[in-house]
Amino acid sequence: MILPPYQANESRYENGMQYARCGRSGVLLPKVSLGFWHNFGSVDPYERSREITRFAFDHGITHFDLANNYGPVYGSAEETMGRLMDDTFRPYRDELFISTKAGYDMWPGPYGDWGSRKYLMASIDQSLRRMKLDYVDLFYSHRYDPNTPLEETLQALVDIVRAGKALYIGISRWPLEALRFADDYLRKRDVPLLIFQDKLNMLNREPQQAGILDYCHEHGIGFIAFSPLAQGLLTDRYLNGIPQDSRMAKEHFLKSTMLTDDLLQQLRTWNDEARQRGETLAEMALAWILAQQGVTSVLVGASSTQQLARNIKCVTAKAL
Repeated sequence: MILPPYQANESRYENGMQYARCGRSGVLLPKVSLGFWHNFGSVDPYERSREITRFAFDHGITHFDLANNYGPVYGSAEETMGRLMDDTFRPYRDELFISTKAGYDMWPGPYGDWGSRKYLMASIDQSLRRMKLDYVDLFYSHRYDPNTPLEETLQALVDIVRAGKALYIGISRWPLEALRFADDYLRKRDVPLLIFQDKLNMLNREPQQAGILDYCHEHGIGFIAFSPLAQGLLTDRYLNGIPQDSRMAKEHFLKSTMLTDDLLQQLRTWNDEARQRGETLAEMALAWILAQQGVTSVLVGASSTQQLARNIKCVTAKAL
């Protein structure tokens, strides 16, 4: 079956999405961004990935977030993005803000992991080939490498921008002192740090407690939160126990031992509060993140357009 060419919704920027300035840059990011960590790999139906991303763009989500090893299998989420460029998004490339990352295990041997110049340079080239792009809008160091000199990692990021392979640079999950060093190093080379990515949700407030969010806010660096629903804990999924088809039942990213009596009581209390606000627990949890000083955008995953539609509602949720 040959599908008609995709035509984006003409009202995509009037469908309720809101945009926030990323630090002191010229970039505006949608308050809800779409992450490709799950549901876009080679083990997932391509047609569903296409449906979700088209729905996202039609509703004003312009930022798609990837990494070299997203899948499974490694690299396959970026390959999905490449297919999407060919059959959906090529005419709209300049409306999209596409990010990818390198820093975690990607290929065997000593040069397929961490933060060496060799790994980062090879990785950006591979990512561009998989996604069928000339450049990405944003390239991240995906994690702090305690064994590689920070200057080596950061200079590789600078050179990637100067080579035209990325427009902006970000870092993910670096400790505060390394963030300070990176901010200073990159500013001095006229490639300022655009954004910091970290895990932030109502159950994990480490970036606030560690001073990361305050530093970003004070120094004009954007912040984007991943795992905003704590792998599904901050939804109604586990309020009555562990469903057999859930992540926790599979003991993969969530362990059943996490769902203690105290946590279950806290989730139920928050769920009652969300109901009183006329929202779901997930909507309230996402709105809580967006209400935190210094947060630019929240990264959500989606296994269906219905789930994404529900999550987008957080943009217009009541102030917390």
